Amino acid sequence: MMIKFVDLYHQYQTIKTEIDGAILTTIEQSAFIGGASVKSFEAAFADYQQAAHCVGVANGTDALEIAIEALGFPSGSEIIVPANSFISSAEAVTRCGHRVVFADINPATYTLNLLDVEKRITNNTKAIIAVHLYGHPCDIDGLKVMAAAHNLKLIEDCAQAHGGEYKGRRVGALGDIGAFSFYPGKNLGAYGDGGAIMTNDYNLATRCRMIANHGRIDKYNHLIEGRNSRLDGLQAAILNVKLKHLDGWIDRRNALAQRYYTGLRGIKGLVLPVIDGDVRHAFHLFVVRLDNRNSLKDYLAERAIETGIHYPIALPKLAAYEYLGSKDINFANNIDATLLSLPMGEHVTDSDADNVINAIISFFREV
Repeated sequence: MMIKFVDLYHQYQTIKTEIDGAILTTIEQSAFIGGASVKSFEAAFADYQQAAHCVGVANGTDALEIAIEALGFPSGSEIIVPANSFISSAEAVTRCGHRVVFADINPATYTLNLLDVEKRITNNTKAIIAVHLYGHPCDIDGLKVMAAAHNLKLIEDCAQAHGGEYKGRRVGALGDIGAFSFYPGKNLGAYGDGGAIMTNDYNLATRCRMIANHGRIDKYNHLIEGRNSRLDGLQAAILNVKLKHLDGWIDRRNALAQRYYTGLRGIKGLVLPVIDGDVRHAFHLFVVRLDNRNSLKDYLAERAIETGIHYPIALPKLAAYEYLGSKDINFANNIDATLLSLPMGEHVTDSDADNVINAIISFFREV
């Protein structure tokens, strides 16, 4: 039996009656754009993430772009982005007419390295994008002190951290504004694309809502030029159902992570993820590090164990960012060939996890 890296059908089977009912209700009401499902999800997700305002949008990349646009930086501003993330963290910056400045990551948590961030701040820097990568919250207090000292905005990229907590508070509205993705494979995933913006600032939330909906608040009353980026009713209905189960799913991910820790701790040459500080890790991914990554990946595949790589090429090394010449990113640029993501999610049983652990132990005995 294959141990899948992600198994969305398994999750669906556990909540099938609720999901099917929510979809049918949306169809019966013909509430496909806007409507009660979107409003109720925005309110429920804002409450869950402990934020004042939530604006549903079409996807996570749009959430970042709209957040950046709403902050109103001068064209060509510099925005600091971690060197290890999905490309949307950087892409959103350039799509808004600004310049990406890559900063290195913390070797323990894979989130921003604050010392490296500090040395990359210039007079043209306007914001820091704090990516809660793999589900581990960034050092928000440290980043807020830095942002205040340099008059910068703090943008949270929470695409992998739904339900993650920093010092007892959920991520998303700890800085000036936050962006979420509901890509199907996320801890809170739709059955298509979806995203959301979080903030405690009413005016900022209002501007985001206008930008996302053709620059209007009321129908045909367009105050600015915007775009078409709306969370649709079907996805909102699905997310409303899934949100009720999210805490249980994150608890399962943490239990699974602890099982991996117990079984894999002490293996020479295998670096396990670190939980640093007073955080609740969302464990979107459980990423290990080893020199012969590809050999282990192949070894596990031969034993019907799926794995992932997040990410195979550090952002500064992508062809898209060659023009930046960011070759002084010492850690992130040198670990992309060593990262391996193990199966993670509520579909992974204790027996599955033990099989993964035993296979990895066997691999290290043989090499």
